Amino acid sequence: MAAEFDFAMPKAVRITGRSSSITNSFVNGIIPVIRPTPAQIEEALSVLGVTSKECAYCGAESTEWDHFRPLVDNQKPTGYISEIDNLVPACGKCNQSKGNKHWRIWMLSSARHSPASKGVVDIESRVARLEAFEAWGRPTRVDFETLIGADLWHAHWQNHAAILQLMREAELTAVAIRQRVAESRAPVEPPENVVEPGFTG
Repeated sequence: MAAEFDFAMPKAVRITGRSSSITNSFVNGIIPVIRPTPAQIEEALSVLGVTSKECAYCGAESTEWDHFRPLVDNQKPTGYISEIDNLVPACGKCNQSKGNKHWRIWMLSSARHSPASKGVVDIESRVARLEAFEAWGRPTRVDFETLIGADLWHAHWQNHAAILQLMREAELTAVAIRQRVAESRAPVEPPENVVEPGFTG
């Protein structure tokens, strides 16, 4: 009888499976970051009714700041930027689960690691505080194409398209390599004389 595991076995990685990460990089790479003052942070946290150590969505220990309003929608920037009016403390699971979804729809959904699916007991009060934060903030929204001009904007997204096309070509090469290895049925052995990072002997 085969052993049972409570975790998934590794799967072959698709190069094109990283396309969304490339798109996010092209958006995040042009997003302005406005560092808030301590007073601005304190005011935002007061509206949220949390400390910087508490996830505004579920109450777990926060590890990062989440963009309350998403920066990317349909593979294009929404115009929102990184500033305190658009940032809330979050735990990693909430941040990853929420992604680019609207915060309220996601919070009350059955999505994996959403506050509702985690059974957060004070979810209604958290929604109310986030609604207050939404009303409190005056987020900046940048119309990038109008601001910088159509030529520069088009050039940026031409670069994006070129990289995605190269990834598709690289995927075909990777598939061919995997097929050759599978057909050869040659044993795959680790390279010799490889010193693991941090090994001191």
